[in-house]
Order: sequence, then C-alpha cells, then structure tokens
Amino acid sequence: MPRQRAFAPAAARLAGADDSHAPLSQLNITPLIDVLLVLLVMMILTLPTVLHKVTVDLPQGSAPPSETVTHPLVLARDGGVTLDGAALGDAAMPARFRALKADPAALLVVRTDPEARYDRFDRVLAEVKRAGITRLGFAGNEAMVE
Repeated sequence: MPRQRAFAPAAARLAGADDSHAPLSQLNITPLIDVLLVLLVMMILTLPTVLHKVTVDLPQGSAPPSETVTHPLVLARDGGVTLDGAALGDAAMPARFRALKADPAALLVVRTDPEARYDRFDRVLAEVKRAGITRLGFAGNEAMVE
C-alpha cells in the first residue's frame, strides 16, 4: 500500500510564516569578533616596537675634568677600525680601550661610515662596553638620518 504524505493544514503553514518575521532572541556577535580580531592584530604589530629596549649605562659621578683629550674611533665602510688615526685590529682593541678607561681626561668619539655593517659596529661597541668606557660620544650621526 503506498505511503500517504501528511500535509499540514493551511493555517499551520501560515503560522510558521509569521514566525520568520519575529525578532531573534540571539545576539549577533560577528561584529564583536571582527572588532576584537582587529584589536588583536594591532596589538601584535605594536607590542614588539614598544617592548624593544636598548640598555644604556649612563655614567654617574663627579663633573668631567676641565681638560679632555678626544680620541676619535672611526669605523670605515669596509669594517676597518682606526683609533687616533692608527689602524686598530680586533686583537688590540681590549688593551687600547682599557688604556683609555684608565685616563680620566680621555673622551672616545665614535664616527661610523653610513655604509658600514651594523654587525661590525655592534661588535666594536661591545668591546668598548667590556672595557668599561663611560666617556663616549658619537659624531656624524646626521648622515644616518634618512
């Protein structure tokens, strides 16, 4: 015997049509999630720049001596280093920097070629820091500004 289909009465079908225009009781959270994702992306992009710190040990103590002797330290484009106009090798750096540290009137002024590699500059400054030199200046920085 064939199965008969049950048809809903017309009144029941019309009642269901009225429910489609009724207000939804659920909250649409899609815009909220979109805003939160945008804020998350903004935080991910800005936090590394805010948290990047370079520690600088500033000298503490008495006033500088009235007479200072300036010692220029020049880092060339090819990575060569000169101190007081004489070439300075990597092996001789610690001893020369310790001698400058011992002189209270010595002022080390670093001048770097804008085309020099940052890695080389960083290694030279690390040697200066290891020697304990606190009277340090930088010259020629205006060439670094783009």
